[in-house]
Amino acid sequence: MTSLFSSPRRAAPFVLAAALASTSALTFAPSAALAVPAGGYADLVEQISPAVVFIEVTGTAEQASAQVQLPEGMPEELRKRFEQLMPQGPAGAQPMHGLGSGFIVSKDGMIVTNNHVVTGADTVKVKLADGRSFDAKVVGSDVLTDIAVLKVEADVDLPAVKFGSSDDMRVGDEVVAMGNPFGLGGTVTTGIISAKSRNINAGPYDDFIQTDAAINRGNSGGPLFNNAGEVIGVNTAILSPDGGSVGIGFSVPSDLVQDIVADLSDDGEITRGWLGVQIRPMTAEVAQVLGLDAPKGAVIEAIGDDSPAKKAGLEKGDIILSFNDTEIKELRDLTRAVAETDPEAKAEVMVLHKGKEVTRTVTIGTLADQKA
Repeated sequence: MTSLFSSPRRAAPFVLAAALASTSALTFAPSAALAVPAGGYADLVEQISPAVVFIEVTGTAEQASAQVQLPEGMPEELRKRFEQLMPQGPAGAQPMHGLGSGFIVSKDGMIVTNNHVVTGADTVKVKLADGRSFDAKVVGSDVLTDIAVLKVEADVDLPAVKFGSSDDMRVGDEVVAMGNPFGLGGTVTTGIISAKSRNINAGPYDDFIQTDAAINRGNSGGPLFNNAGEVIGVNTAILSPDGGSVGIGFSVPSDLVQDIVADLSDDGEITRGWLGVQIRPMTAEVAQVLGLDAPKGAVIEAIGDDSPAKKAGLEKGDIILSFNDTEIKELRDLTRAVAETDPEAKAEVMVLHKGKEVTRTVTIGTLADQKA
């Protein structure tokens, strides 16, 4: 992976799927919708592959200066000799190069990929499976979900694919991943959904689909299809000790992606709700004292001055149990629920305040833009 793309900020060996320079006696018959298509995947691939694109980005990065600390008390003549031998000052801009994947979602050239594929890019070039190549413009990107939208201009309608519902997918369903691993070009892999709603600590809105379909570097931004040829995820990261596929890949679910794409396509920016609190999980000890079977809710650790939470009367130590109709079982439930609420909308927040359940009405604010 080239340094053009940001590295994951976690100790576990999660790798952004970016580019190189970047027995039971009972048996059940699978339903037709979940089984491998009759005759294999060739017909499906032939239908959807024209809309899968390969993305090449170029950029520049300032190399850190190589300042050498020489010991104090060194003779002046010796110091001068060392300074002549060792580089000093900035090394200057270095060219960067990376590859990724994406897919066309509209005939007029709207393309979805990962934010980390295009972050820091000076130029973005999109190549179709039929060999056509286009210069692309970054319409907008969202660092928190790692989704970006590109636009290319063409004289004719371009092949496009549709989104399906990731929520309708079940663990064990067959899926197809497509993309540009290791810069090899169009590659198809198949597998199943291994798990849903995975939290890999990549960001506050983690809700990944886990799949064993082979995903490697360069697959970033590529689509994960169901057997109907609908996009149900955007391939983003892998868990790998050596950078190669070990059968644990992660995709941003399409139900989330569609909302982000619609927002970015409108004005290039993401608008999210803001509550203005810092939260932490409830401890097992507190849950026991409260008579709960397990910890739940979000404990308010701090409240911002002039924040919506402050104005609504929420206090440090309150435990948020629900937000509108969403029960808060873990922290990300609250994070997502608030983010998906329109600014200036009113929300009913149930909290445990000094041992009693009370409901506060909060007028949601606007979350400040999050930069990469």
